Amino acid sequence: MPVLNSIAGFADEMKAWRHHLHANPELGFECHETAAFVVQKLREFGVDEIHEGLATSGVVAIIAGRGPGPTIGLRADMDALPITEATGARHASRVSGKMHACGHDGHTTMLLGAARHLAETRNFSGRVALIFQPAEEIGGGAGVMVRDGVLDRFRISEVYAVHNAPGIPMGRFMTGPGPMLASDDTFHIHIKGEGGHAANPQETRDPIMAAVGIVQALQTIISRNQYAGDEMVLSVTQIHAGTADNVIPETAYINGTVRSFVPEVRDMARARMKAIVAGQAAAYAVKADLDYQYGYPATVNDPEKAAFSADVARRVVPADQVVFEENREMGAEDFSYMLQARPGAYMVIGQGNTDGLHQPGYDFNDDIAPLGASYFVGLVEAAQPLEG
Repeated sequence: MPVLNSIAGFADEMKAWRHHLHANPELGFECHETAAFVVQKLREFGVDEIHEGLATSGVVAIIAGRGPGPTIGLRADMDALPITEATGARHASRVSGKMHACGHDGHTTMLLGAARHLAETRNFSGRVALIFQPAEEIGGGAGVMVRDGVLDRFRISEVYAVHNAPGIPMGRFMTGPGPMLASDDTFHIHIKGEGGHAANPQETRDPIMAAVGIVQALQTIISRNQYAGDEMVLSVTQIHAGTADNVIPETAYINGTVRSFVPEVRDMARARMKAIVAGQAAAYAVKADLDYQYGYPATVNDPEKAAFSADVARRVVPADQVVFEENREMGAEDFSYMLQARPGAYMVIGQGNTDGLHQPGYDFNDDIAPLGASYFVGLVEAAQPLEG
């Protein structure tokens, strides 16, 4: 099953949908105009049910097959990023300071293309739930949908998602069993000392020295507390302190991220950071508070469903263009919440040698949208085939 003929037949329409979405980006949970466009198309396609306003602006559409059976979920994210676009494309963002720099416009288009084909053919049993989700970038919209009971409400038994991948040959599908993307935690450290004249440091309690000591000590978590076989990243990304060359400030601030794949590693990192911050604060006679915030969990594929999704991809592209292997990356994705609640798999599709994700020159490659739509259709028809 290569790109389906019907999807190939309306590929130009899919491109027009994508360009409209790209030109009109929205952030976070406020994807109302995007959702309205999605709903308009779904109504034109003749889906059976449309449910709006989920997780503020999310949409779930139901298409019934030709026989009884379970409900499979297909998810696309809809939100953009607070980045000023620099592509120069005719369909470039019309909204200052906002752009689709991660390809969610393309993901939404893929799912709309699959919806059109599935509503026309209904060559499957049970139902398919099309999940159009806001706030993947910031806010964890998938987690909100799970907590609001969307998977239970629509009796979704398994769930799948697709993401484009710059730098990977166009049309190459990649997935694997187990963890694919890391958890994403954030830490904030607030240090309070006693400021004074830089010529008399003995009369101060220097928060800058404490900050330097804390940052250096944090690196020992990786080198001395972490088992080398469990990947982990701890990056300090901000240090703020001081306003003048002759003043030792009263406060300092440290911020950063922790990425890992195992829940126990997250807990260990938090515990060690708490101990290090307290110890360093005592050593430098300052006060220091750690605010450690658990973010998105690791994106972990069900091994059986991941193998199934790879098999479906081999029906869309030649087998040598499907990579199925353990391939962990330190990025994060809120589809992880859905995979915690239901078995399923996360798949990436190469879009060729383009600018990278979250860059102002990035643009989704429209040529892969029919591949993604055909893959979505293939998942439904293979997971829930008609009897006889």
